[in-house]
Parts: sequence; C-alpha cells; structure tokens
Amino acid sequence: MTEPKTGEPVLLDIDSRGVAQVTLNRPERNNAYDGALIQALLAALDTLEQTRGLRAVVVSGRGRHFQAGADLKWIDAVRAASRDDNIAASRATAQAIWRLNAAPVPTLALIQGGCFGGGTGLAAACDVVIAADDAVFSIAEVRWGLTAAIIIPQLNDAIGVRQVRRYALTGERFSAAEARRIGLVHEIVPAPELQAAGARIVDAVLQNGPQAIAQTKALTLESAWARLDEAALTRLIALHADKRQSAEAVEGLASFKEKRAAKWS
Repeated sequence: MTEPKTGEPVLLDIDSRGVAQVTLNRPERNNAYDGALIQALLAALDTLEQTRGLRAVVVSGRGRHFQAGADLKWIDAVRAASRDDNIAASRATAQAIWRLNAAPVPTLALIQGGCFGGGTGLAAACDVVIAADDAVFSIAEVRWGLTAAIIIPQLNDAIGVRQVRRYALTGERFSAAEARRIGLVHEIVPAPELQAAGARIVDAVLQNGPQAIAQTKALTLESAWARLDEAALTRLIALHADKRQSAEAVEGLASFKEKRAAKWS
C-alpha cells in the first residue's frame, strides 16, 4: 500500500498490473469527508479515467476506520454559506459517488472499523465489498437533521428498498454480519486478513477479459436504481443541499457540537 503523505487526503497508486489503490487518508478525522477529500477523490478519478490498461480499483481507508461519513464541522460551515456553495458541495459529492459507481473496471472496497453515512454510499457504489469482522455500519444522516439523498440510489441497488427503509430511517448501527445479510457486504474476514482477501478478489478479476468485464458491468447498471439522468441527479443534489440549510439541520448540527440530544420539537 502507498505510504502516507502529509497533506494528501487521498492517496493513489497504480501498479504494473493496472490495479489502482485509492486510499482515504484523513485518519486523524476517521477519514470523514470534507471539501478537500472530495476534490482529491475527484482528481484521483480523473487520473484513473485517463489511465490506459486500468484493470481494477481498490478503495480503502487508512487508520482504524474506513470512512466516518461527513465531517460535520465542515458540513456546518458549508450550511452557513450561500445556496450556490451548498449546491456545489453536494454536486461534487454526488459526482464522486456516481463516477465510482459507473467506473468501467471492477471496484473493490475494503472496510474496517466505522463505515458511516457517506461511507456506506462509497461501499454501495463499489462492485465488491469485503469487511473486517470489526466493521460497523450506519446510514446516520437523519440523526443530524440531514438526508442521504445522493447515496439513496446506490443503497437501493446494494441492499434493496426494504432495508433502506429501515436503516436510513432509524440511523441505527449494524454489524458486519448484518451488512452481509442485507447485501451491502459480500464477505467478512478477520481484520488482519483484509488486504489478503482483497488481493484474492483482484487476482480473480485479472483472469478475466477486460472488455467483457466492462460490457458486463455496463449491462448490469442499465437496470440499476443508480443509473440516473442529469435531471434526476440534479434533483437529488438540490434536495441534499437544501436539507443541509434547513432549520432541522441547524438543530441537528448544534446537537452534535454541543454533545446533547437534538430537540426536534
């Protein structure tokens, strides 16, 4: 794996086989996403789209946790900005998820520790998900008066509407075993074996025809919830941004900062 580099929120390494390692690199914030991380992820996707001979993408998070959702301090700062700034933040986030979801090569997420909020969207956007046995998941946006609007299509594809109706409405945490039961995770391994399990999946991918893989994935996505046209994506982005600036979100984010229960009444 690429060695950490100071100041780079996303690390990218592509080996001689055409296998890319995309590593979220904010371990001090549990890899929670902010504007800088989103832009770094988009830049990594730009590079991958221009890479000839790309065969697979492995997404992981450095440190104890895979991805702890949004950095709520950043969310609160964006909330206080203009509506145009909020739309831009939501659009960048949506584009990162959408582009990962539609990548023409197999994508693999390796998950340890916490995978919350947008982290579940990242996982759902990947073709294969392997979790360590210590992984914990939640779709927690509603706890802070926010919505998971831009990742709902990917979650519908991964776990089905029935499970989204539970976990995106309750915000409750669930185990790796439950994530596997509902379809978000394909396989669970002991934490020390996570990288080896990922390498095994990559080896299987490399035995297959790259054009056949690309065509198979494209055909699969034709009937997916997440195959959105621009109008549908724009609507989700607007809903996501506007909810962030709602009075309910103000109270939810205040409850986070003040470490108290939200007063929804």
